[in-house]
Amino acid sequence: MQTDPLKTHAPEENCCASRTKQRSSKEQQDLLNRLSRIEGQIRGIQRMVESSAYCPDILIQVSAASAALASFSKVLLSNHIRTCVANDIRDGKEESVEELVGVLGKLMK
Repeated sequence: MQTDPLKTHAPEENCCASRTKQRSSKEQQDLLNRLSRIEGQIRGIQRMVESSAYCPDILIQVSAASAALASFSKVLLSNHIRTCVANDIRDGKEESVEELVGVLGKLMK
């Protein structure tokens, strides 16, 4: 009996069955680094408000933090589609597509 190569995937790419995701250490570190930078930006905005910075200057920093968070979301979504969703489709689990459509609907508000 021959195994279908499209239905096999690395264990680190296996996800969604228990609603968890095993990420490579590189992927996890990239996501955590991005979040740390965003956290630093938010703390900087907080300091600006505390020191009575000029509103347009604060707004520019808020825009930068929003863009960084949007970029984080894009990277996370891209990784999810390439691993969990693609693997579930290969395995015949079409419900992942509906879940993805729901998530995209919420992201595009």
